[in-house]
Amino acid sequence: MATIELLLIICLSIVSSVPAARGNSEVDALNAFRHSLTDPDKVLENWDPNLVSPCTWFHVTCNEDDRVTRVDLGNSNLSGHLVPELGKLEHLQYLELYKNNIQGTIPTELGNLKSLISLDLYNNNISGKIPPSLGNLKSLVFLRLNDNRLNGPIPRVLTGIPSLKVVDVSNNNLCGTIPTSGSFEHIPSNNFENNPRLEGPELQGLATYDTNCS
Repeated sequence: MATIELLLIICLSIVSSVPAARGNSEVDALNAFRHSLTDPDKVLENWDPNLVSPCTWFHVTCNEDDRVTRVDLGNSNLSGHLVPELGKLEHLQYLELYKNNIQGTIPTELGNLKSLISLDLYNNNISGKIPPSLGNLKSLVFLRLNDNRLNGPIPRVLTGIPSLKVVDVSNNNLCGTIPTSGSFEHIPSNNFENNPRLEGPELQGLATYDTNCS
């Protein structure tokens, strides 16, 4: 009996000494996203949640440390919705989900993706407001949300992203005025067109930002 107990103690000590696989949280996040999607073309067929790392999955790219840096699922005939768990992909630089039929809202948790360079959600069926938390994405260069069903104002905090070069929110139902300060200073006006309730460009100090946004 003592021998069995000793073996159990040894086994437990070995298990406790093995570090948790770093990729598990990323597997969990991407698996949660997969379960929220309908995938008729089976583009996610090899996304195996039993693996300790998602780096061998199709449409997923990792860096040399086996951390997810890209998710490329543009034009993949996917429907479903975005999930808050995506905000756990802390090394993600590119989230490419354009030209699908993704519905629902943009999770506030995407503002946790501090390494994100490109957020491409255009040509979907996304509704709700643009979350102000996206203003936390200080590495963001490309923000393309055009051709969705977004409403509400353009969050002012986005003008404070110094790296932001491309913003396209055309063909939505946004309201209020078009920001012209900070990183929005050189965004062309056609990147805001076809938002019937959007007014602008705003005149600093003269226009109420939430005009026509009730």
